[in-house]
Amino acid sequence: MSVRETAASAPALAREAAFDVVVVGAGHAGCEAAVACGIAKGHMVREIDALGGVMGIVTDRAGIQFKMLNRGRGPAVWSPRAQCDKARYSLEMTRYLDSIAGLTRVSGVANHVRLERGAVRAVELADGRMLDCRAAVITPGTFLNGLIHIGPKRLAGGRIGEHAAVALSECLAELGLERGRLKTGTPPRLHRDSIDWDAVTPQPGDEPPVPFSHWTERLELDQALCWLTGTNERTHAVIRENLHLSPLYSGAIQGTGPRYCPSIEDKAVKFADRASHHVFLEPEGRDVPEIYVNGMSSSMPEEVQLAFVRTV
Repeated sequence: MSVRETAASAPALAREAAFDVVVVGAGHAGCEAAVACGIAKGHMVREIDALGGVMGIVTDRAGIQFKMLNRGRGPAVWSPRAQCDKARYSLEMTRYLDSIAGLTRVSGVANHVRLERGAVRAVELADGRMLDCRAAVITPGTFLNGLIHIGPKRLAGGRIGEHAAVALSECLAELGLERGRLKTGTPPRLHRDSIDWDAVTPQPGDEPPVPFSHWTERLELDQALCWLTGTNERTHAVIRENLHLSPLYSGAIQGTGPRYCPSIEDKAVKFADRASHHVFLEPEGRDVPEIYVNGMSSSMPEEVQLAFVRTV
């Protein structure tokens, strides 16, 4: 009934393969859309959960730490936060999708949405396959004509090592849809063996952990630790000295970014009166060496990122 693009293998589909809905993209939005068709941030995930969504359910299955933020303020601003095992989240979501009757997963790159008399007729894949359908849901995320900025370097891609959905972007423009650019930053990852753990503050999860999903009665797990540290004046000095190399300040990046999640460059410039900014070290899984450096998203060159990370 519903199709999405995944890395899973699938037999080649002939032209006569027909679906009610084709969902392009396998991120959060694509998975939610596929499940919704198949069955006919923390606050947002809870609201989606209340409407029958699956992100909260899968988060409870893949989470390794759960914490309710803003407890010191009123309940209206309490926000559940979960640290997920990245690989397990993908696995659990795949299992959930496989349990939905009438949902078929297809591997491929969607290039065009084909119309007939003004109505959606099919989604064409890069290898020429046509997925006939009565409706299409497009959820390409960061892949839609995506650009990666690392200092002065510009790379086409949805993320490192992945193609950008250029043909699909051009197709949507040809269909009369207005396009714009948004930007999102990502921090460097650190190898856990390179970190001085005695110099950072452990941040345990809540006991007992509060589930993300209203449908989860309770969580029973050995919660992983996260850690807290912070920037300092040396960190900010490295950033300011190399600000001319930042595409955020050179004008190379034109997109609009999220207000609630500024880059480390913006923090050093726009909040210059702050002596320090929080940095959270978060494991990307129970059995992997990568540590996500939350609070240090940056588009600076690699050598500059390495320099300011080493000041923390």
